[in-house]
Amino acid sequence: MPDPGETRLALENDGRLALTFVGSGSAFSKRFYQTNLMIVKGPVHLLVDCGTKTPEALFRLGLSVTNVKNFLITHSHADHIGGLEEVMLINRYGPKKKANIIITREFQNFLWENSLKGGAAFNECHKGRYLRFEDFWVPLRPAPYRSNPRMYHATLEGLLDIKLFRTKHIPDSALSWEDSAPSYGIIIDNRILFTSDTRYDPDMVLELDAKYHFEQIFHDCQLFTGGVHASIDELSELPASIKERMYLVHYQDSVENQLNLAKDKGFAGFVQQWKEYAYPVSS
Repeated sequence: MPDPGETRLALENDGRLALTFVGSGSAFSKRFYQTNLMIVKGPVHLLVDCGTKTPEALFRLGLSVTNVKNFLITHSHADHIGGLEEVMLINRYGPKKKANIIITREFQNFLWENSLKGGAAFNECHKGRYLRFEDFWVPLRPAPYRSNPRMYHATLEGLLDIKLFRTKHIPDSALSWEDSAPSYGIIIDNRILFTSDTRYDPDMVLELDAKYHFEQIFHDCQLFTGGVHASIDELSELPASIKERMYLVHYQDSVENQLNLAKDKGFAGFVQQWKEYAYPVSS
């Protein structure tokens, strides 16, 4: 692994849409950082998820969590939120600033009450009360789609378009996204699909691709079938025209022993951690 700062992740570029997986592994990976994604377009950046190992991964990429201005969290598992306490406390007691976070009110309440409050709220009494979510963050509310209760829409600085959609992730008994705990995938500039964590949901992928005709798809994938993640065998059932544009992410350490497996099954491959996936400025 490179020394700290040897590989530099820039938070602005020439205007191309660029995706870099700060981590690409599963929750329990010891050889890969957990799946967290940095999106950069011109002067705008967005960190999608901030797991337990993300602050270390950013340090290795020459950054501090205080450099990150915009966040989006897809769900409340520790490999996606475990670094948020560090973000909140360093920003509040170091540079004394608040980062932006794209988040629905529903998910904000869920995330704060069930995950973040215990480590952040009780550090001080502020104006006669303990701290609240808004003492650490500037919430940016995505707008719900009236025609589709599964989806929301947000933009950053008028340059980066983000659509959120609910996914079917947890619990494993949930029959649809509607009876699942809050979890989200994202559509980036109407060009790229990133599912984050989801069970196998082929209708979701096919319906979204039919509407947006994605240039690339980055899909949650584990190497065995069962539980709350899509498996490579399940995803292999998708049409070849989908698989050839699909990279697989959130894999276990054992992927190192079967790196050709994804391409052998017709996928674009496994995501490479710290590689930039770049898309030219659209006309």
